[in-house]
Amino acid sequence: MENIQPGMWLWSNEYAEPVQVIDTQQIWDATTYRFWVPGTNTVAVGDLATCTPLSGVLPLEKDEITSRAAAGLIIDHLAKTSLLAPLFSPVTPLPHQIAALAQACSHDPVRSLLADEVGLGKTIECGVLLSELIRRGRGKRILVVAVKSMLTQFQKELWSRFAIPLTRLDSIGIQRVRNRIPTNHNPFHYFDRAIISVDTLKQDREYGVYLENAWWDIIVIDEAHNVAERGQGAALSQRARLARLLASRSDTLIMLSATPHDGRARSFASLMNMLDPTAIANPENYGPEDIKGLFIRRFKKDIKDQVRTAFKEREIFKIASPATAAEEAAFDLLTRITFTCSNGRTGGEHLFRTTLEKALFSSPAACLETIEHRLERLQAVKLAPDPADIAGLERLHRAVAKITPENFSKYRHLVAQLTDASGPFFWNGKQKTDRLVIFTERIATLDFLASHLPGALGLSKKDQVAVMKGQNMGDRELQEIVENFGREESPIRLLLATDVASEGINLHYLSHRMIHFDIPWSLMVFQQRNGRIDRYGQQETPQITYLMTASENPSIKGDMRILELLIDKDEEAVRSIGDPSAFMG
Repeated sequence: MENIQPGMWLWSNEYAEPVQVIDTQQIWDATTYRFWVPGTNTVAVGDLATCTPLSGVLPLEKDEITSRAAAGLIIDHLAKTSLLAPLFSPVTPLPHQIAALAQACSHDPVRSLLADEVGLGKTIECGVLLSELIRRGRGKRILVVAVKSMLTQFQKELWSRFAIPLTRLDSIGIQRVRNRIPTNHNPFHYFDRAIISVDTLKQDREYGVYLENAWWDIIVIDEAHNVAERGQGAALSQRARLARLLASRSDTLIMLSATPHDGRARSFASLMNMLDPTAIANPENYGPEDIKGLFIRRFKKDIKDQVRTAFKEREIFKIASPATAAEEAAFDLLTRITFTCSNGRTGGEHLFRTTLEKALFSSPAACLETIEHRLERLQAVKLAPDPADIAGLERLHRAVAKITPENFSKYRHLVAQLTDASGPFFWNGKQKTDRLVIFTERIATLDFLASHLPGALGLSKKDQVAVMKGQNMGDRELQEIVENFGREESPIRLLLATDVASEGINLHYLSHRMIHFDIPWSLMVFQQRNGRIDRYGQQETPQITYLMTASENPSIKGDMRILELLIDKDEEAVRSIGDPSAFMG
């Protein structure tokens, strides 16, 4: 080659890529050249014997081009960050999810609470984090603990999006393993990667010793607010004791919860101390500096510039139905009635009256069930109950029984609103992409709605309505309902659910309407329920409706006002700072 000038490009056989001549040096009869090597961004010294003109190089094959492009991408990526999962993941994480990964991995070992607002993709964040740890050789054994309703969805998400297989275990599955192995072997050593229900695993007598002698590289606790400590000593729940044990059985602990704070400092402190036992000395008095780096929490307003489509601002409707004469009679009697049997507890009379009131706010069916259970317990006690208690409950039972579907105001108003073709809430269930979700706290109320509402709305086919109550339903059955609700070819149009469906599951694909048939007494439940349809990926404006009964009884009116204030607080927090938990303290 002749006339080699600075700036020319040549093919380097040594580096197997094009290099650029920077300058030449003549020493005696030898000429050396300095080259810039783009692949390594370095300067090398050599002679022309190792180079050929680009025109003489054979064209690269397709696979070689792909390989070189991938190598360049890796080099560029690693120049910016040491994280590998975003590069190789089948899912393209959003910037806020990569930021969560970076923050979690900035600590060694990784122990973090992923606490982004409902609907921002915490499962994806968890999957990316697991992928990162696996690529670093720190994820051979993984245990995921989740609520029953989330087992199938979590398992499928990790497999379909990240190719992370988890073996699902239940009490029967664990027993099968125990039957296959010697009696002195630990069944939790049998599968390296497993997912199991928190309520299965919490059985101390069955699994406590095995868990104490097992070790995992990573433990994940989904919906971690369920395992927070809300008592002390013997009052600790089985779930809390389980979480405390699991926290000691792995170096890496990942917790997930959109509602980690229930307004009690001690409860949230227990989660933080599971991540780092030295974080909080006084669980009743601590500040942001004590828990810095232990949790990651963002809201929709924080990431709105990072997503392709904006979050739809939810529409809120409050519908108050004037109480009928039968309902007013039951309310009046409930406020006048007195109870003497308090089961030995201070304030038991007031607590039971509140229980009855909450049940009646839900439905007459729920209140009747509560009364009947109380009468059964009173008649079963060894000491003779006060006849006045039984007489009062029987009077209340007769009064509530007179609230038939025809004079159950909240139910009649719901049917009227949904069937009014000229009204804003009209819904006939004919559109595949306009499905309706109705939540209630009480199973008796759910059963009432399942018996009466489909016919009133003209849903004549049995398969048009799905019911999720959790009671006697396996996780596969629950997940099948969720998946069918999100498929266009499925006939399901109406989903009736208790709060077993309020945590984690996706209901937003073909639904943007939700009705709270009764109002939860917890802001955490508000967030969880609303997050089923108001989440990332929702294409329509979420429409959330709260149903209430308007009574003229001063006491009932005052308690109903508390529920209205809860609704207002939830919306004020979402609108202003994106975090209803700010009002829980």
